[in-house]
Amino acid sequence: MKNYTKPTDEELRRKLTPMQYEVTQKEGTEPPHRNEYWDNKEEGLYVDIVSGEPLFSSFEKFDSSCGWASFDKPLVAENFIELTDSKFGMRRTEVRSKNADSHLGHIFNDGPTETGMRYCMNSASMRFIPVAELEAEGYGEYLHLFQDKN
Repeated sequence: MKNYTKPTDEELRRKLTPMQYEVTQKEGTEPPHRNEYWDNKEEGLYVDIVSGEPLFSSFEKFDSSCGWASFDKPLVAENFIELTDSKFGMRRTEVRSKNADSHLGHIFNDGPTETGMRYCMNSASMRFIPVAELEAEGYGEYLHLFQDKN
């Protein structure tokens, strides 16, 4: 089992791009349709850019036409914290990673699948690991998800 911890702020400032830092540490939002994963269709895992906590598999990803990566359910529900967000005159549910406390995005109840949920995530808060790299990156325990589906 991997140890998913949050690096120091100094380490984060060195490791992350300005956009990744703004999104994960300052609760920012990246522009729609101009982010890395909104239209990614490759199979693999999405993990927290800060700690590496597994967040979603590509099987839960769907095209919501909102311009951000959207998923209908988390891969490991225990890796998420949900908080009420009342900024900008709206009441939303913010999603953060459990161990790194990274701001990931928000959850909405307008998803098209049986869960009815849409996890609208910032690409800047995640790192994508293709199936072929899972073992080398230390996520071999998740390979069975892709072997069972293919």
